[in-house]
Amino acid sequence: MTKIGIIICARYKLCGGGKCFRSMREHTGGFAKYPKNEKLELVGYTNCGGCPGGNVEYAPQEMIKNGADVIHLATGMVVGYPPCPHLRKFKEFIESYYNIPVEIGTHPIPMKYLKAHENLSFWQASKMDEIAGHLISESPAIMEQYN
Repeated sequence: MTKIGIIICARYKLCGGGKCFRSMREHTGGFAKYPKNEKLELVGYTNCGGCPGGNVEYAPQEMIKNGADVIHLATGMVVGYPPCPHLRKFKEFIESYYNIPVEIGTHPIPMKYLKAHENLSFWQASKMDEIAGHLISESPAIMEQYN
């Protein structure tokens, strides 16, 4: 069993997590890396605290106390408008300071968001394909299901 913490963007602080939790159950998107027969347990869910991510300094500690093996930075940080400018910094800080792996993404990128973003200059400039390529290469049929 892998125990997971999820950090979402504060812009979506009222998000109920439905797409993330569904993806966790279905082992899609950022959770596709785990074997289908492996149980995934959520041990923490919070937001970053708002730019520049003040809660990122403290939330991982609580998740680790609850047994987290890995922390996922939610897909909303990738496809929000604009994408989180601190995403790479959050990943580097958490992995370095807390010595825990950080994965980019939770649920698959909804196809409507990918189509809206892929031709925009800020999307290309932020090189999201480098950090979230696994989300972008998800099956188009699955991406459509998350619209």
